[in-house]
Amino acid sequence: MENTQSSFGFRFDNTFSRELDGLYAHWKGDEVAHASMVKLNKQLAKELGLDIEALDSEQGAQIFAGAKAPQGAEPLAQAYAGHQFGGFAPSLGDGRALLIGEIVDQNKQRRDIYLKGSGRTPFSRGGDGKAAIGPVLREYLVSEAMHALGVPTTRALAAVTTGQKIMRNGFEPGAVLTRIAASHIRVGTFQYFAARQENGKVKRLADYAIKRHFPEVEESESKYLGLLRAVIDRQTALVAKWVSIGFVHGVMNTDNTTISGETIDYGPCAFMDAYDPAACYSSIDRYGRYAYANQPHVLVWNLSRFAETLIPLIDEEDQGKSFRLAGDEVTKIPAQYNFYWLAEMRPKLGLSNTQDDDRALIENLLKIIDGNSIDFTQLFRNLADAARGNADKLNAMFADTAQIESWLATWFTRLKHEKVDLQQVADKMDKVNPIYIPRNHLVEEALAAATNDLDFEQFHKLLEVLTNPFNQRGDWQKYDGPAPKAFGEYITYCGT
Repeated sequence: MENTQSSFGFRFDNTFSRELDGLYAHWKGDEVAHASMVKLNKQLAKELGLDIEALDSEQGAQIFAGAKAPQGAEPLAQAYAGHQFGGFAPSLGDGRALLIGEIVDQNKQRRDIYLKGSGRTPFSRGGDGKAAIGPVLREYLVSEAMHALGVPTTRALAAVTTGQKIMRNGFEPGAVLTRIAASHIRVGTFQYFAARQENGKVKRLADYAIKRHFPEVEESESKYLGLLRAVIDRQTALVAKWVSIGFVHGVMNTDNTTISGETIDYGPCAFMDAYDPAACYSSIDRYGRYAYANQPHVLVWNLSRFAETLIPLIDEEDQGKSFRLAGDEVTKIPAQYNFYWLAEMRPKLGLSNTQDDDRALIENLLKIIDGNSIDFTQLFRNLADAARGNADKLNAMFADTAQIESWLATWFTRLKHEKVDLQQVADKMDKVNPIYIPRNHLVEEALAAATNDLDFEQFHKLLEVLTNPFNQRGDWQKYDGPAPKAFGEYITYCGT
C-alpha cells in the first residue's frame, strides 16, 4: 500500500491496521451538528507536514471532530486490556476514540493521529463515546505544558467543539481532541492477547513494537528480553521526570502505560502546589494508590505485568529460564529509577558532579519542606536566587528558617567543592526549574469559562504561558503562584 497525499497534507501509512488484525475494529466517527475550531497547534502541524491553512477551516474542524475522514485514513478503535486500580479487565479498548491513521513526520518519526471524543465504538461498554470541552482543553493544556517542560508526552494537535450538548455535570458543550503519539501501544495491549493465551499474537505485537520503537534490539541475542529492558528504561526515566516536577498522573493503570515511554491520558492529573508525598487528586483513587510518592512503586508493578506477557517469548524452550530472566530485569527497576531520579534532581539543585551524599542532600531538603506548605515549584527558583546571594524569598517560605538555613550551609559547601561560579549555577538552575506550571486553580478557571460561556480567552492565554515555562515575564505574575486558600481542596475527574 502506498502513502496517499490528501489536500490537507496527510500522508498516511497505516501499519497498525495492516499488521495487527485482531487488535482493532474498523469504525468511523459520529456526525456532528457543527464543528468549530478552538485551537489548531500550528507549530506541531508544521512538524507533521500538514497543510495548516487548509486544516484551519470548517473542513479541518470536521476532520478533527471525526465526522469526515481525510483521504488515506483508516479509522479504527484499538482493543486492549488492563489493570485498573489493581483489578484486571480483559477487554477494554477505545470506547470514545479512533486512530485515524499514521504519518511519518518531517523528523522521520512515525506518529499516530488519534481522535478522543468522536463517538461510540464497539468498546464503549455503555458510554456515549463523547467528550466535554473541559477535559479536552485540560489535556490540551497539560500535554503541551509537559512537552514544554521536556517530558515525553502525547501532544495536542487540535481541539474542536461539535455543536452538541452532552450530559456530564448537567449538559456541557461537546468537543473532540486530536492527539498525536509515537503510538498508542500500551502494556494493556500486550495483556489483551496474553490473557487469551494467544502467544503467537503476543509475539506478532512484540515484533511490531520492536520494529516501530526499538529497532536497535532486533539483532540482540534475546530481542524480547531486549524489548523488556527498553520499555523498562523508557518508563522508568519518564516517571522520574514526573516526580521531579511535582506531577501526579492520577490513573497509572496498565492501559495508560505506553510502550513508547510517553505520558498518556490526562484525565485526573494535577501538579502539586505545596509539596506533599501523599498528594492524590483523583476522585476515583479513594485509597491513594496513585498518589505522588506511590508512582515509583506503581511503575514497578505495571512493568511487572508487562514482563509477564513476554515470558512465553523470552525463551520459548525453557519457561523457567524466561521467568528468571524477566524477574531479574524487574528487580533492577528500583535502582534504575533512583539513577534517573537523581539525574533529574541534581540539576534542579545546580549540582554538576556526582557524589555519594547527593541523595541525602536532596532527601533532607524534601524532609524539611514536607508538611510545611512549601510550594514545590517556587522552592527551586528561590534556591537559585539564594545562590545569587538573595535568600529573602526562600526564607519567607518558612515560618522557622533554622532548618533551611542549616541545609543551605551544607548545599553551599557542596557547591564550593565543585569550584563553580554561583551566578552560573543559578542561571543553569533556572533553565531546568520552571516558573509556570499548570496551576490547578488557573486550569479550572480557564475550563469553567470555556464550559459555561464558550469563552476561550483564558485558555489561549494560559496555553501561551505554559508553553514558555522558564521565561520570566512581568505581566505573567498571575500565573506563577499557588492557589489562594479559598480555592480549597482540589479534586480531579476522569472526564469520561
